[in-house]
Amino acid sequence: MRAMIFDGIGKLRDTQVPDPQVATGQLLIDVHACGVCRTDLHLIDAELPHPKQPVIPGHEIVGTVAAIGSGVAGFAVGDRVGVPWLGHTCGLCRYCLSSRENLCDDPGFTGYTLDGGYAERTVADSRYCFHLPAQYSDIEAAPLLCAGLIGFRTLRMAGKAQQIGIYGFGGAAHIVAQIARHEGRSVYAFTRPGDTAGQQFALRLGATWAGGSDETPPDELDAALLFAPVGALVPLALKVVAKGGIVVCGGIHMSDIPTFPYEFLWGERRVVSVANLTREDGNAFMRLAAETRLNIATTTYALTDANQALSDLRAGKFEGAAVLSIR
Repeated sequence: MRAMIFDGIGKLRDTQVPDPQVATGQLLIDVHACGVCRTDLHLIDAELPHPKQPVIPGHEIVGTVAAIGSGVAGFAVGDRVGVPWLGHTCGLCRYCLSSRENLCDDPGFTGYTLDGGYAERTVADSRYCFHLPAQYSDIEAAPLLCAGLIGFRTLRMAGKAQQIGIYGFGGAAHIVAQIARHEGRSVYAFTRPGDTAGQQFALRLGATWAGGSDETPPDELDAALLFAPVGALVPLALKVVAKGGIVVCGGIHMSDIPTFPYEFLWGERRVVSVANLTREDGNAFMRLAAETRLNIATTTYALTDANQALSDLRAGKFEGAAVLSIR
């Protein structure tokens, strides 16, 4: 099969590799689409430790089941399925045993420590795969598997906050903003300074206000969700969050957070991170996505153009999410 391989340095390599073989508990999947996530950039930039080498990136996978290993329940050949970032957990550590499998001590992550979806076929543990809402095309469904899922968990970390600031208005943010608006919350969008196109995009999706990350919104916020991997945004977000508010860092990697005055944090403000996802997150989010028709903005690339997609993501050249079309 054709695959884009990352050898640990430089760009992805377009090559032919043997088809993966389905094992006990696994699904063999013909990949139709795979989202291009900022986490893939962190992998290529060596900001994530100890990746599989070489590895096939990609953890927003949509495809159909081509074969089923023994011991699989709930799936049939021909089913459309999604494969997310969380690909395996041990089921034995204290986190798994306390319904916190996102913090598992011995996890496997799709496209990082397990081969992912920048390929024509992949295998995945069936227990961590999801059936997808039928109303989304393969291209639209791909960003749901990480941008949607991690964004959903990030929003849930904000509790009942009504006035939500979102920093970094890309793949995750444009989905989260729609969920927040569906739930009756107000959204305040923060983009790169001067990014008027990104601000207009946020306003079209129902944001109450949109401005640069260096600006102060017209209202105090109950929570701020950070999707841009920029540590300097943390003190900026704390300054505009009301007493008792929360700043949620939604990325797997972030540059160092600079020092800031204690008064920014005082007043029972909190800074927390989101780590991965649970299968319950996935099930809850897919139910919500089925009930609410989300507008998924995508830019489509061929599998062999994965390097260009990553470059465009780094430069912020598109609205929403990039998706590789493999079918």
